[in-house]
Amino acid sequence: MATLTTARADRAGARYKTPFFHRPWVVAMVFLLPFLVLFGVFRVYAVGYAVVLSFQDIEGIGLTEWAGLGNYRRLLTDSTFFTALRNTTLYTAGTLLVLIPVPFILAAVLQSKLVARQAMFRSALFLPVLTSLVVVGVVFSLLLTTNGLVNSFLGLFGVPAQGWLETRSLAIPAMILMATWRWTGINIIYFTTGLSNIPRELYESASVDGAGALRKFWHLSVPLSKPIILFVTVLTIFGGFQLFVEPLILWGTGGGPGQGGLSVVVHLYRTAFTSFQLGYASAIGVVLAVIIMALSLVTLKLFGFFKKEE
Repeated sequence: MATLTTARADRAGARYKTPFFHRPWVVAMVFLLPFLVLFGVFRVYAVGYAVVLSFQDIEGIGLTEWAGLGNYRRLLTDSTFFTALRNTTLYTAGTLLVLIPVPFILAAVLQSKLVARQAMFRSALFLPVLTSLVVVGVVFSLLLTTNGLVNSFLGLFGVPAQGWLETRSLAIPAMILMATWRWTGINIIYFTTGLSNIPRELYESASVDGAGALRKFWHLSVPLSKPIILFVTVLTIFGGFQLFVEPLILWGTGGGPGQGGLSVVVHLYRTAFTSFQLGYASAIGVVLAVIIMALSLVTLKLFGFFKKEE
């Protein structure tokens, strides 16, 4: 008993002798504090303040009037908002249809033994991600002109020249084409990481059972890559509904021909910094955040994320 008491006293004495800034919890807080401060100021406070602004009518500096649900009721009759929401939804759907299956198939091909120098091809496909989005927008604004490289390529197959930047119905496909070139590489990296974690023994067993490449891809690669597919899908939804730089670079005003390229974020930007209707712009931002959150939850539900493991 005396020995136990002495040991406890020694530990207590050592704890009190430890310098304050050398204690584990203090060291952890010192490293976490900058992140917590920045997150609190630029995330938590900013989001909370935006929600408060969405219930106000701001006409100028210091001219604030409580509007209640007025800004949200205005949204229901704002045809420009619904046009922007439709364009953004079509763009997001288009990127999902292209930037999920195409990179996944390419990743599977690069992961197989059919391709030599796989690292070289991955690096080449990843390079567009490193390019500035502004530079990409300027380059594609030249490529998509009537006499641009895209129409010249399509002309080889007998397709007449298209007014990609002058036709309303082609505004969304033009931005999807731009997104495909830019983001395919990074999605290949994501999917390659998921595919590399699948045990090779499963493919060998399937080969012994007589399964071909397509059956192994469909029955092994796709189901076992569901977590990474979910991750990329949610990221694509986030990126799609945050569409901003692409239409702004391609058309300057951000609306495109007949507002065919107008996105919700561009509409928010115009409302806030051109019309200076900060309250209404905040309401648009809050509704957009709710839409993104709802779509993300639906996606998680469809992938079975909330199912309880038995």
